[in-house]
Amino acid sequence: MIKLFKITAFLEGISLLALLFNMLVFKPYFFDIYKQLLFPIGMGHGVLFIAYVFLLIYLKALDTINWKVFFISGLASFIPFGTFYIEKKYF
Repeated sequence: MIKLFKITAFLEGISLLALLFNMLVFKPYFFDIYKQLLFPIGMGHGVLFIAYVFLLIYLKALDTINWKVFFISGLASFIPFGTFYIEKKYF
């Protein structure tokens, strides 16, 4: 289950960076591409974020992780590159 969480954390981090890249690079310069990419990238990131949170709650329910790691991992999901740090340090 930890391996699935690590994969999900990595993909969630990549999707957040792709969403930020789309908003910060494509939006000011390429308005048409920004509109076309916003929905699929946003939907993918949303699904991966929900999977990340559910897997985090499931790992806590199995008592695989302690409360400190649970809260730090939850907060790190909102920070760019946060899931990469959590994956390497705690898992």
